[in-house]
Amino acid sequence: MTSFDTSPQLNVWRVLLALAVVFVMLATTGWTALRDQRGPTALEASVTAWEHGRIDGRRLPDARATPARLARFFASLTAWQRTSLAHRYPLAVGNMNGAPVQLRYLANRSALEKARSVERERTHDKRLSPAGQREAGRRMHNYEALLAPGRHILAFDPAGSGRVAEVFGNLDRAERVSVVVPGVDTELLTFQRTDRKRYAAPVGMAKSLYAAERAASPGTGTAVIAWADYTSPSGLGMEAATANRAAHGAVRLNALLRALPGRSPVSLFCHSYGSVVCGLAADTLPSRVTDIAVAGSPGMRAENAARLDTSARVWAMRDADDWIQDVPYLEVGGLGHGADPVSAGFGARVLSARDAQGHSGYFVPGTDSLRNFAGIGVGAYRTVACAGEDDTCRAGLSAATAAGRA
Repeated sequence: MTSFDTSPQLNVWRVLLALAVVFVMLATTGWTALRDQRGPTALEASVTAWEHGRIDGRRLPDARATPARLARFFASLTAWQRTSLAHRYPLAVGNMNGAPVQLRYLANRSALEKARSVERERTHDKRLSPAGQREAGRRMHNYEALLAPGRHILAFDPAGSGRVAEVFGNLDRAERVSVVVPGVDTELLTFQRTDRKRYAAPVGMAKSLYAAERAASPGTGTAVIAWADYTSPSGLGMEAATANRAAHGAVRLNALLRALPGRSPVSLFCHSYGSVVCGLAADTLPSRVTDIAVAGSPGMRAENAARLDTSARVWAMRDADDWIQDVPYLEVGGLGHGADPVSAGFGARVLSARDAQGHSGYFVPGTDSLRNFAGIGVGAYRTVACAGEDDTCRAGLSAATAAGRA
């Protein structure tokens, strides 16, 4: 091997080239571009209206005030006043961290009804191309599905590709709360699927986890949030190889977590690019977050678990057939997401993902991966199955750990 072959500069360029080639070869949609947005979005307009509004002569607080400040404000109102604000400023209230959960559900129902009406009109708008009319129809049907009885929409923003979060279970009374953080191609039109890919979509993931948690511990009150309330990369192109979208998502995730009602323990279940979001959020997580579990991760933007600077337990799993293992586990010049979370050197508690079958099967019923997620979600840590023959992933845990951390 010549000195030219071992040149540090050449090696860096080789790494950059390898990263670019791998991500582009895996890409399904290539480069990602945000939709053009003219003027304020519907959410921005609702927040602006809120900030100039009053209720019975009282000025309304800053919509971006702390959750505690907003919670005190809503607690000072009558039921009629709260309902009135939800109907007057549905998008503002529906996305307001600090507003009562039930009020957010009500506000988002109102916002969804209005958005459905807008899309229904667009399906007949002759100014749109046939493709534009068809997309309007798809969005209208998605809004109708979200408006079905019994659905609890915690966040909703129709702008661009859309953002949404849904709750399964009673969030106000839950003894344990789980948050599912999905990866690329997460948007309104992919929030829920009814075909064989339903467990790869946020709703399918969350519903499956909720059912598994109830089966694992019938006496534990649980709630699971399907959290698609960030703008994820579209496809596996260059956006997915960087942390730009994840950084914004981490801020939004922490805002949600700090506004959750009660004091019950919270677990994060982060799939694929969602694990990048969770990794960047880790060092500012509220103390009630006890566990971060990642599946099919391209990296968490850290050399090892200790560098995440979190007191939460860090778990990781990867199916043997998951293509994500072929992505370079490093970070150079902003490309790549760091060390492999299932590697011995990373220091996570490595779980079995037997029967997960590839990159999108971690929440499929009957898999080790889902059973392990459910055990973590209900605090039954001694029931989880480790990736190896030994029980190293359970080291230092005890039956009492469910009430605290170890």
